[in-house]
Amino acid sequence: MIKETRLADVTLHEEDDKMILEGYALVFNNETLIGDEEYGFIEQIDSRALSDTKMKDVPMKYNHMDSFLIIARTKNQSLSLTVDNIGLKVRAELLDTNTNQDIYKMVRSGLLDKMSFAFTVDEQVWNREGRIPKRTITKIERLYDVSVVDTPAYDATSIYARSLESMELELKAMELEEQEKKSIIIKKRIKIKTRI
Repeated sequence: MIKETRLADVTLHEEDDKMILEGYALVFNNETLIGDEEYGFIEQIDSRALSDTKMKDVPMKYNHMDSFLIIARTKNQSLSLTVDNIGLKVRAELLDTNTNQDIYKMVRSGLLDKMSFAFTVDEQVWNREGRIPKRTITKIERLYDVSVVDTPAYDATSIYARSLESMELELKAMELEEQEKKSIIIKKRIKIKTRI
């Protein structure tokens, strides 16, 4: 499975002098163009996609970087993830560290205002009827992290490139499947004609 990332908004919330970040890391049924109109696809996440997702120990990171200190984590309950009718709601209470103070100040000033999430897809549906292929993610297998990001996940990153590569493989597999079905139908028609 290919690990992918996507983008959403982040806001801060002041509560009893605590540093709290809130937002939606994932929004259901919201179409997004991944890539561009010439070489890309439209994606949306079904409202049932998180029903069986593994989210036992999810960290909040900065730009998905493993080398950066973890901002919050579900394991110690400084990070809570809630699935509602909008999507995946994130609430992080930041520890009072220099790094977290910097992150919080950057969110407060508007320098950082986006979130992203890293995930693997378990089930998806592709629709190629329109000009741009459409991918509906129906089941997310695992959520690896949620991240505060300074650049959108939709830019040409290695993860973005792998997502497009995944789309190409899926579409080629669908084409081969369609060709096989057509070939079987043609063979059956030929057999019927030869019997007559």
